[in-house]
Amino acid sequence: MTPAASAASAALREPSERVGRGWTASLSLANGAIWVGWYGPLQILLAVQAEDLAPAGTSKETVLAWVTGVGAVVSLAANPLFGALSDRTTSRWGRRTPWIVAGASGGALSLLFLSAADSVWWLAAGWCLVQLTLNAAFAAVTAAVPDRVPRLQRGSVGGWLGAAQLLGVVVGTGLATAVGGTVGGYAACAVFTLAGVLPYVVRHRDLRLSAADRPPWSPRDFLAGFRLSPRRHPDLAWAWLTRFLLNVSNSLVLLYLLYFLRDGLHRPDPDEGVLILTAVNGATMLATVVVGGAWSDRTARRKPFVMWSGALMAVATAMLALWQTWPGAIVAAAVLGIGFGVFTSVDFALMTDVLPTAADRGKDLGIINVANSLPQVAAPALAAPIVTHLGGYRTLYLTAAVIGLAGAGLVTRIKGVD
Repeated sequence: MTPAASAASAALREPSERVGRGWTASLSLANGAIWVGWYGPLQILLAVQAEDLAPAGTSKETVLAWVTGVGAVVSLAANPLFGALSDRTTSRWGRRTPWIVAGASGGALSLLFLSAADSVWWLAAGWCLVQLTLNAAFAAVTAAVPDRVPRLQRGSVGGWLGAAQLLGVVVGTGLATAVGGTVGGYAACAVFTLAGVLPYVVRHRDLRLSAADRPPWSPRDFLAGFRLSPRRHPDLAWAWLTRFLLNVSNSLVLLYLLYFLRDGLHRPDPDEGVLILTAVNGATMLATVVVGGAWSDRTARRKPFVMWSGALMAVATAMLALWQTWPGAIVAAAVLGIGFGVFTSVDFALMTDVLPTAADRGKDLGIINVANSLPQVAAPALAAPIVTHLGGYRTLYLTAAVIGLAGAGLVTRIKGVD
């Protein structure tokens, strides 16, 4: 067997050799850098621009909702598309690395383009470009895990990736705030995003796919591959539905948190309250995201961790409905962070365990990642009528708890994983 054929076979084999700390750290940094590129704009910069660019008679909230909504639609399509394209890439630099480099570079340029927006249309176009390019990099980074990490190490690696995402949100928000000015904030996020992927792409060689192993091109077959068939791949379908329902539940909790503190708990400073609850939630999540993943690796089990972390998240959500006080909200935020931290790492490992084929890892993970993005669209459609007409915040949080429990219970339907 030639070296090229050996490398090609390795790209489609189930990995067995454990990855080192350097590989995990580099990939986690790349993952966190992509989230800096997303959340610097989402947390601070887009809101500032929406207020500056809103036409007369149009509220800044409407402009921001429209811009982020259009971007979310682009994200839903881009992640599985670029994952599928990376599955078919036969570059000398590997399947994933070219897309990480192209996506991060395009994302940095798109952030600079967005910084110069002087109209709502320019703002929307720039944010769509950011979503398109950074999703190319994110799809490739995510697919690198089942490519290189053996099954019983994926929980701990998923934990470090989850921690990097959380820190990426914090760093992106900090850069957007600390540098000063919209242009400077975007430039700082762009530089960090591009620089953050370099250690991984420079230090770690990707696995190559030979042209002989690439499936023949057919537009019809390529498009048909994006359909998730519950009959052919029931474990993947149940895993997708579990993640979707738990993310819907979490999105319902976070969506109207500011309004809940102001109108439900009558906090004198609801903005500060959101910051405190976010810090508490982030601290407990950071404390459990790596530990939970490593623990599931040691026990060689996934489903109990996903089930009980989902149940714990539902308990925290029910607290907001039944214990509507400021101390109750703090306790709920802490418990929710504990549950979501374990869920983030172990559910990621579970998803990689149920992927049907090595040839479609990037595409299938992209479809799974839709379960992260779609709840951001579904949650507002559910929450608005509940809060307005069907009982207010108590009903909203009880509904979220029921949805979360349903998601936690459905993990038992997955048969191919312990």
